[in-house]
Amino acid sequence: MAEYDDRDRTESPTQKRLDEARAQGRVPRSRDLGAAAVVLTGGLGINCLGSLIGGRLLSLMHDGLRFSRGDALDNGRMLMQFEHEAWRGLLAAAPLLGLLLAAAVLAPLAIGGWTFSSQVLSPDFTRLNPLSGLARVFSMRGVIELGKSLARVIVVALVAAALLRNQFHSFTGLSAETTRVAIGHALSLVGNALIALGGALVAIAVIDVPLALWQYHKSLRMSREEIREEHKDTEGSPEIKSRVRRAQQLVARQRMMQEVPKADVVISNPTHYAVALRYDDTRMRAPVVVAKGRDLIALRIREIAAEHKVALIEAPPLARALHAGCELGDEIPARLYAAVAKILVYVYQLRTARRRGAAPPPLPPIELPED
Repeated sequence: MAEYDDRDRTESPTQKRLDEARAQGRVPRSRDLGAAAVVLTGGLGINCLGSLIGGRLLSLMHDGLRFSRGDALDNGRMLMQFEHEAWRGLLAAAPLLGLLLAAAVLAPLAIGGWTFSSQVLSPDFTRLNPLSGLARVFSMRGVIELGKSLARVIVVALVAAALLRNQFHSFTGLSAETTRVAIGHALSLVGNALIALGGALVAIAVIDVPLALWQYHKSLRMSREEIREEHKDTEGSPEIKSRVRRAQQLVARQRMMQEVPKADVVISNPTHYAVALRYDDTRMRAPVVVAKGRDLIALRIREIAAEHKVALIEAPPLARALHAGCELGDEIPARLYAAVAKILVYVYQLRTARRRGAAPPPLPPIELPED
């Protein structure tokens, strides 16, 4: 596909373009949304689970610092105790770590959904090109990312400075508290600080998420020429579609011609129209159109009917009405029952006269309703 200037890409991406981008692992993502979710979840988790985690950590500290002189001189026993205490520490922090993992996984899915692409895992050596890297850095997207990073640093720094100023005496007073109280108080301070920082990051994410969605759709915008080429690739070129349509018409015409020998009568306008009808009073409510056509097709229908001795009746108005009002396989409309019935009666009389060697009866006048 030819390359197009960004100014030509004025059309929204098609569903096929979006599906291809997702298959390549390209989905909208917001780093600030993920960071805000993790920090805010961490703060809420510490506030809710602080007493549980604090109690386990206090017990871990007491048990870890209590050992005999023999244990201290035995490297193997000390290593075993270290492994045991490390496992207890991991179990103590497991609820909080589980919440953080869930937040880190679920937050990015909020705007891009779940996707897995093996194409992302394949090496792309074009990313190692320093010129391409410099182009990305000094592009409009690079400027926007730089502005976002600066805004993130400034906001977080201001919130952190405000927290330290307001909670300075609380932090310095931890040393004067008992161990149990100090651990609980410290976890509470850390949880509140993370909640405040998470709120600041949420404010940044509120701006970053719409920006990420806009940048994503902007990168997938298409030109009108690209849309036409995609439509051609999906639906096929007009030449191929026309060729397929002609082949389908040819097959349908051949199948239709195979039904002409089974017809009871062919009604024609003697040169332009021909309609073949079949009627079986044991299985059909009304005569059925088994073949119809104009000009050359009508001529071929008459030729096949003559070869197989199918009755040929010239009734121009009725032939035109049947051709215009019926499709292949349709029963004739009720308003034409009377006219077709006269034709069929005449055909049956004609067959009887031929078997007896008598003169053919005259064709009765065929009258159609005024509509």
